[in-house]
Amino acid sequence: MPLFDDIYAAKLRGNLGLADAESVIDLRGLARQRALASIKEMLERSRFAAGKSVAVLIDPASPTSGETLFQPVGRLLLEARRKGWVERLTPLPARDGAGFYVALSGRPDNGD
Repeated sequence: MPLFDDIYAAKLRGNLGLADAESVIDLRGLARQRALASIKEMLERSRFAAGKSVAVLIDPASPTSGETLFQPVGRLLLEARRKGWVERLTPLPARDGAGFYVALSGRPDNGD
C-alpha cells in the first residue's frame, strides 16, 4: 500500500474540517466589523506563535440573510496567505457548515 503525505491523504478523504482543526473561531451571529477584527487579531497573533489549524465558522447564506461573511473573511484570509501567514486555506465541507479550514504558518523558524 502506498504511503501518502498528509496533505495528499487529506485531499483523497475530502476537505479538512472541524474534526481536523486544533481550534475553532465561531463568528456566527457577529457583526461584520467585529468578525473581521477577530480574524485580524488571530492572524496577527499567529505570526508570533507556533503554527496551528483553525476552523472558522460563519453563518450560512439564507434567502433573507443578505451579504454573508464568506467574501470579506475569505479576502482577509487570502491576503494573509499571499503574505505567507497562512499555509492552507479551504472552505469547510458541507457537513461542518459554512466557513474555512485555515492552517496558520506560525512564526518563522530561524534555524536555531
